Amino acid sequence: MSFFSKKPGKKVTRLFFATDLHGSERAFRKFINAGKFYEVNVIVMGGDIQGKLMIPIIKESNGHHRATLQGRVEHLSTEEDLKQLMGRLDTLGFYYKVMAEDEFRSLQADPQAVHALFNELAKQKLTNWVNLAEERLNGTGIKCFVTGGNDDEWEVLNVMKREDAKSFFAVENEMVLVDDVHSMISVGISTPTPWHTPRETTEEELGKMIEEMAAKAPDMKKAIFNFHDPPVDSTLDTCPKLDWTKDPPAQIVEGGQVVLCGAGSRSVREAIEKYQPMLGLHGHIHESQSVAKLGRTTCINPGSEYAEGILRGCIVTFSDGEVQGYQMTSG
Repeated sequence: MSFFSKKPGKKVTRLFFATDLHGSERAFRKFINAGKFYEVNVIVMGGDIQGKLMIPIIKESNGHHRATLQGRVEHLSTEEDLKQLMGRLDTLGFYYKVMAEDEFRSLQADPQAVHALFNELAKQKLTNWVNLAEERLNGTGIKCFVTGGNDDEWEVLNVMKREDAKSFFAVENEMVLVDDVHSMISVGISTPTPWHTPRETTEEELGKMIEEMAAKAPDMKKAIFNFHDPPVDSTLDTCPKLDWTKDPPAQIVEGGQVVLCGAGSRSVREAIEKYQPMLGLHGHIHESQSVAKLGRTTCINPGSEYAEGILRGCIVTFSDGEVQGYQMTSG
């Protein structure tokens, strides 16, 4: 779905938005290149940057390697096999480390050590991504704004903040200007999920966070709400209803059909309806790619297919507090 129009004499800003990359190297590189490719002024990453899994690659006594990926043990007899596996893991957004058998067994027996290694690998990758973004965007004039999501840990996100940043800016819980007149406020925390992710809170607390951020926006008619959680029952949050009492949570089926529901946030919707910003940028629900109007506010969820190395996004064109056009992208 897309539409385009342009009023003469108005300065137009083009923004590219993507979200929920979950550690996928291929998707992130496409995101950084999207600025030039789509000829936009601003690129925005809407959260859930961190990967979800860590895969140990065990070096065996005969020089071969093995790894368990998606329930299957893979035996790697050559360096080329190892390189190909690492490439697949990078695309899937999984972290990995080559280790000896004894280190692997020690990790198995120490959950705290596993968590520490996971966060260390996540910080290393995110640091590399910030370096790549600064290098690729240097001299282009393209600004990159990034916030975390509910799956991201503060310890990991903190590596994004740099005093010497020229192009890549971590903006969670901040108000920034995306151009001369349009502002953006960002909140990455979500309401509760059945997976008990690192950054969740109640509707009431999320509502308070949003109110604090809204007070920083100088002009709501020219404001962007970059909130990871989508507004409830908006078509941006439609997904299978889950039974939270099961481990893992299971889809609820009635009459042979999967029951769908709106899994977004009530407080996000209430804030949008109250303040009527120009634009809402959202993610969180990967399968719910959609654009919806809540009053005057254009709300967008571009969806996510990060595990396939596909970057879903949306180009938004706006001028003087009005969205002039939008176009979903995939590639």
